[in-house]
This record gives sequence, structure tokens and C-alpha cells, in this order.
Amino acid sequence: IRIVGPITREGFSGLPFDSGGAASRRIAALLERARRDPAVKAVIVELNTPGGSVVASDEIARGLQALRRARKVAVALMTEVAASGGYYVASGADHIVADPTTITGSIGVIIETANLAELYRKLGVGVDTVKSGPYKDMGSPTRPLAPEERAIFQSMVNDVYQQFLDVVCAGRHMDRERVRQLADGRVFTGRQAFEVGLVDQLGDLHEAIRWAAGAAGLPEEPVVVELTPRPWWYGLLRGIEGLMARWLPDRPAEVRVW
Repeated sequence: IRIVGPITREGFSGLPFDSGGAASRRIAALLERARRDPAVKAVIVELNTPGGSVVASDEIARGLQALRRARKVAVALMTEVAASGGYYVASGADHIVADPTTITGSIGVIIETANLAELYRKLGVGVDTVKSGPYKDMGSPTRPLAPEERAIFQSMVNDVYQQFLDVVCAGRHMDRERVRQLADGRVFTGRQAFEVGLVDQLGDLHEAIRWAAGAAGLPEEPVVVELTPRPWWYGLLRGIEGLMARWLPDRPAEVRVW
């Protein structure tokens, strides 16, 4: 199962070539399908994501944890980037494989607000706010944060950060203080992450499949099925490819479109 792009809950930006590959609702449904299928013995989640929604990342991680409770092997494969929410997801797996040059880590939580008050002043723009409570416009770009508002945001960040640590500690079987030392927002290469214990193995998809097969008691070359959802135009292109291959049966390499 591939997770590509920023992790969101719904996915599909509406762009023609958006496959919705990082939509947690679809990924969670695929993980549940794999959990229920007796023919599936192991699942590899291939990650190429900078992270994203906390809720969406947690939903996918819980799907991996459910696989493990069902006594199925769950492997996370980090490719180009698997940072922040991407690492959150990976922590739900039994085993993490990363390319040595993967960018990972960035364990932490952030809330950002923009203060455009000075720009508005220069432009002569005024904003009138009518609100039901003192904090209803907290984070408004029309004014700086008040100290008590900053404290509220900080408490939210701290709470979600502790939940992030819980997932990493449980998934990696690491001491909380050790995880906290690594969870200051810094990023690591795959090799650095391996050296500090955030990754179990360096390698690519072949190594991930080999480890998953061994852990699940499967043959060295098991049957591998990709469950990642396809964009709407995938079936159309495959249909065109099939028709062209029938017209030009001796030249398949020149008519492949996917």
C-alpha cells in the first residue's frame, strides 16, 4: 500500500492526476481489507510523504496496529521522505525499512499563525470583530497573539506531542526519555535514523518484501499484490494500452502507457 504526498483524511485535491494516495480514509479501508483477508499474511506500507494531518496519520497508524493484533506482519518502507506524520505512521509497524538517503524524523507538532496587522495598517485596512467569547478569534491574522492565547495553543501542541511520543515509544519499544531526545523536530537521513534506533533496517522494497516474507513464514518470493487506489484515469489508460497491444501485438514495448 503506497502513501504518497501530504497525509490528509479525505484526499483528492480535484486535480486530474491526483490519485488520493495519502488519504487516510482510503488507506485505512485498504488496511482493514487486508486484515480481514485470510490470504494476506503481511502488509508493506510504502511511504513518500512529508507528513500532514495528525488525525489522518493516527488513523493509518491505528490501522497498522490492528493488523499486528490480528497476527499479520506490518512493515513500513521509507523511500524519499517519511517525516513527521510519515514517521508517526511508520511507528505503527512491526519493522521499519529505510533508504539510506531517506529524509525522516521531524518528530513533533507545530501550529503557525500569521500576524498581518502591520501590513493591514500600511494598506489602510481595518477589521471589526464581533465574537461570542474572548478566544473565538484566537489566531486571527489581524492582530498579534495575546499571551493567554499563546498558552492555549502551546497546551494543544504539548498534548498532541505527548500522544506522538506514546506512539513512537510503543512502536519502537524505546524508553520515553530516549525518544524525547530525538523528538525535538530535527530530521535525519535514513542511515542516521538507523544508527539512533528509529529505523530497523536499511534497504529498498526488495529488502522489505524479504523481511516481511520471513516474518510471516512465506516463501522467499511471495505473491505481492498492490492495493493502492488508482486514479479515475488509470483504467482508461490500461484499456487503451490493451487495445493498442492487440493492434500491434509484436511491439508491446512501444504501446505501454502505464
